[in-house]
Amino acid sequence: MKRRFLLGSTVIAAVTVLVSCQGKPDQPTQTPVERGKFLVMIGGCNDCHTPLKMGANGPEPDFSRMLSGHPAEMQMPPPPALPPGPWLVVASATLTAWSGPWGVSYTANLTPNEETGLGAWDEKMFIRALRTGKHLGAGRDIMPPMPWQAVGKLNDDDLRAIFAYLKSIPPVKNKVPDPLPPPAHS
Repeated sequence: MKRRFLLGSTVIAAVTVLVSCQGKPDQPTQTPVERGKFLVMIGGCNDCHTPLKMGANGPEPDFSRMLSGHPAEMQMPPPPALPPGPWLVVASATLTAWSGPWGVSYTANLTPNEETGLGAWDEKMFIRALRTGKHLGAGRDIMPPMPWQAVGKLNDDDLRAIFAYLKSIPPVKNKVPDPLPPPAHS
């Protein structure tokens, strides 16, 4: 039986609030792109999908690479082994590579780059991916810590708005590595 690990309780809380607030008459009218930007920002998508860089006050998002996922040029060594116990995951300094019982996952390029991002995706594929937890809506599993189970609870209009916003941002060519399976145990 496969185990699904869900990290990102902040995202879950934000999605729960968003879902419960949908359809309120006092909400200002927004274009789909404006609504999508709002959902991406409040949902914390930049926290993992935008690499961190060192700034004057410490690590900060590198918005020149906004939502481009794990930097292709950043070769990761094998993850450190965690001893048995309460620790579950380790993450890269950019927060774009994660290792846990599922193996190693890299955050996806969400920009509209045709070769390496969502440029070749259509809206139906995007919504199906977030509803099913399958890459491209029908491929491999979407790996932790991506909280697709929570994001997929948004209504179709909000998921379409997120997709519209992602299609509107600058494309960044960045080929994210494929996930790695967990090490074999003897």
